[in-house]
This record gives sequence, C-alpha cells and structure tokens, in this order.
Amino acid sequence: MFDDLNQFWPCASEPKPIVIFGAGSIVTDAHLPAYAKAGYEVAGIYDPDLDKASNVACSHGTNVFASLEDAARAGDVVFDLAAPPDAHASILSNLPERAPVLIQKPMGSDLSGASEILKICRARNLKAAVNFQLRFAPMILALQDVIRRGLLGRIVDFDAWIALNTPWGLWKFLEPLPRVEISLHSIHYLDLVRGLLGDPLGVHAKTIGHPSSKISQSRTAAILDYGEEIRCALSINHNHAFGRKHQACEFRICGTEGAAYLQLGVNLDYPKGEPDVLEINTGDGWCAIDLEGAWFPDAFSNRMSQLQRFATGEEETLISSVEDAWTTMALVEAAYESSSVPATQLASKPM
Repeated sequence: MFDDLNQFWPCASEPKPIVIFGAGSIVTDAHLPAYAKAGYEVAGIYDPDLDKASNVACSHGTNVFASLEDAARAGDVVFDLAAPPDAHASILSNLPERAPVLIQKPMGSDLSGASEILKICRARNLKAAVNFQLRFAPMILALQDVIRRGLLGRIVDFDAWIALNTPWGLWKFLEPLPRVEISLHSIHYLDLVRGLLGDPLGVHAKTIGHPSSKISQSRTAAILDYGEEIRCALSINHNHAFGRKHQACEFRICGTEGAAYLQLGVNLDYPKGEPDVLEINTGDGWCAIDLEGAWFPDAFSNRMSQLQRFATGEEETLISSVEDAWTTMALVEAAYESSSVPATQLASKPM
C-alpha cells in the first residue's frame, strides 16, 4: 500500500543556473550539497565577506561575484537568497523584474519586514518563493501523499513534541536577537501545519528563554485554534540536556481513519543528526516507510525543483510563494503577540 509514496519533486527538464547570495553554513551544509545531488548548476556566489565567498566558491567549483550588482546581472538564472533576513529587501530591489527567486526563511525579521518584501516582489513581478523547505522533505512529501489518498481520513489531531539539546553556541549571531525560537525554528512547524491543515483561526502561545542560555527564547508552547474538530498543539524545548534517552523531535498526526508518526532526525544530535522516520497506521498496525532521503539536504533540492519547474512553465502553481508565506509570518507575529500578553487570570477567592 505504501511502496509507491511520492518522496521527491521531479527536476526541471531545462533548469536555469543558480546564483546564491550568502556563503554561510546553511549554504555549505544544505544548499550546495542539495543542488549538486540534483544536478543543478550553481553559476556563482556573492557574499559581502568576499574572502568567505571565495573560499566557498573555490571548494565547490563555482564562481564568486565581486558585488551584489554583478550577481544581480548574472542573466537568465534563479536567484537563491541565503542571506540574513534584514538583507533580503535590498537584494530583491536589485534583481531583474520577473526573475525567479528563492528567499531563505524567515520572510524578513518580522511581519513589517515581510510586508516590505511582499511589496517589492509585487512591484517587480518577481516569481518569488520562501524557502520553507520542511514542506518538501521526503518524509513530508510521503505524508502528504498518504493524506491526499485519504488513508488517514480527516485530520483531527496534530502534535509536535520537541525535547532536545540544541547547540546554540554554533550560531553566536543569535545571541543579541530579540526573536529567535519561533522566528527561526518553530516557524518551520507553523508553516507545515498551515500546509497540512490550512490557516488557523488564531493562536495561543508562550515563548521564553532558559537560565542556562544567552538566547532570548529557546522554549515555546503553542496551541493553534482550528475550531471544534481539530486539535493542534506544539511543545518545543531546546534545553533538554539530560542525554539522548528521553529526547524527542517528532510529530503525531491522527485522522479519523489512521495516524502517522514522524521523527525529524536532523535536529537530534545536530548537526550529525539521526535518520528521519515515517510510520503509518491505518488500522493494521504501524508500518515503517522506507525513506529514500532526508530533510537535510533533500528538501532543499525538492524546494528548488518546484521553483525551477514553475519558472520554466512546467508547473502552474508556485508553492510557498511570498503571497502564501506572508501568512506564515502573520502566524509567527500572532504567536509573539500572544506570548506578550497575560494569560487568562484565575478568579479571586470569595471573601
């Protein structure tokens, strides 16, 4: 029943070369390996740190651009923005009109930044998508296939349980940021929930730090309101530093006819990671799906393939377009707003 589940997005038949803005770890760990695996040509890299860009370009056999303007004039290419979110608006303003572009999440640092990006993309008619690549992980594509076939029935429960020890020290630049956990991590889960269940009516959330961490927030609890039939809850703790035995990074998705269990392996023992897991139960016990890839790096090539096929006219719909991604940013903003206001107070005891 599950042998033919879709796990990969078909590559574009005539793909465009890719120009990457940014030369950080996400580029070296995910973008470049993913594109090499898929057979996509990287025409060159630009980063304001030209020495870093040169080193990355040299080690991956591609070119380096001396300036943002040179990179933007690269021709008939797909632009891949893997720069910090505050840099996106400036880069987008320099790109040719109607160019295809992939924007690293988040879509700006906050909803105001997302709105500015949306305005620029509309004005320049950019074929712009946001790199919410979890939607394109092999296990998620397989899950979507299961749901599309109706094997789980109507989805009525979504649980995310994250309890692990994230090595925040790898990203020193996060320490001064006022928003971290939801904006840069749980945004993946919120976007995935939107992709599976649609837009919620609202959100209750609380996001906080931890005494052992310099990061502004590293623990989040959230409930997404989908009315009276669907329950959606997320529990995220990046400070569970008591050994692997009881750590977890998993989703449980239940429908009226079946259920799915997923493990997001890359987050466990990051960056080495563990295997992704997808198991399905439609009434005859749990069946482990033989996954042919992993979130990192295969989701990045799948995400790029969908944009490439849209850019070349092989597909009519651009998934996670800036129009759609803005709503994910609105959900993130609502979660932070919810966290900033007091919860419902207990009643006072009668005198």
